[in-house]
Amino acid sequence: MITTYTQRKKAKAWLKTYRGKRPVFACVLGFTETGLIPNISAAGATPDDRKYTAIADAEFLATGTNTNFPLPPLVAGASPVLISRAVVAAQELPLFIFDAGLAIAPTINAIALGGKPAKCLSTGKALPIETVLQLFVQGLVWGEKLAQSGSYVILSECVVGGTTTALAVLTALGIEAKDKVNSSHPTCNHAQKWEVVQAGLQHLDQSATPFEIVASVGDPMQIAVAGMAIAASRHAGVLLAGGTQMLAVYALARAIAKYQNLTWNPNAIAIGTTRWVAEDPTGHTVDLALAVRDVPLLATQLSFAKSQFPQLRAYEQGFVKEGVGAGGAAIAAHLYQNWTQEKLLNAIESQCPTK
Repeated sequence: MITTYTQRKKAKAWLKTYRGKRPVFACVLGFTETGLIPNISAAGATPDDRKYTAIADAEFLATGTNTNFPLPPLVAGASPVLISRAVVAAQELPLFIFDAGLAIAPTINAIALGGKPAKCLSTGKALPIETVLQLFVQGLVWGEKLAQSGSYVILSECVVGGTTTALAVLTALGIEAKDKVNSSHPTCNHAQKWEVVQAGLQHLDQSATPFEIVASVGDPMQIAVAGMAIAASRHAGVLLAGGTQMLAVYALARAIAKYQNLTWNPNAIAIGTTRWVAEDPTGHTVDLALAVRDVPLLATQLSFAKSQFPQLRAYEQGFVKEGVGAGGAAIAAHLYQNWTQEKLLNAIESQCPTK
């Protein structure tokens, strides 16, 4: 149920350490106006739909229902929150939801980190530097707290447009990420993403600090989760649940730890995603992980090929792929209670509202 793609020795050691252990599941919500660019993302069929994606996903993750906002209509497929909710609910994982900077107030009790939504990265002025520093400090504080609640911490996200801000941050950190990132589209829109990123990076000084990079072209989730990962790694394992976005978070955490001479334990950290991301023929996640260096890339082998629901079978055609920690949740389901493909699929299908 779990395949290792990079740093296999480290990956197997990480899996052995946390097998049978109950994790804490944290989801950090954020918003960037980058996600409103037409066709930049399929996590919401229209730009207006994408304004509500994070708060609808958070409501479903927390409650299993959508009383206030329905899950947003997608180009195809169903929200990956169905996967995360199935595991969190059935395995009774402690759940923490954070608001790092949303444009619309969440409908559930989310822990506010004092952030704000980001402007489009193309402006080169995504976030005030004061907001970036505030989010990082709060990330450190909460990383310590989360590490006390379980043997390892799953850090997930919901940020529409986040693979594009990830591309920008990775590139600004000197990592060759062009044409390697993923997308919620079945065929990744690399050219569009790169055009937006180039527009933003022209405003950035080459000597920019990691904090200034986020302030220029990042999003509020990235800096908060980087802080959480650094602090949590000192005491517990960390599974950065996602693909492109979490590779950017890892690279950012490493750059900040070096810049500020912070103590952390990168060997406690792994990236956990889905095979739809790891084996995406229009992205190059394994190559990106190799470019980032040092961090193990793991992926659940969950399949929807035999699902009774067409919106889940759409994943096998390249739609959606990942989000809200879906891959990390599926990895945890196998590690903690040894769930099989059949059991995991049944649990996910029980969350689907219609056939």
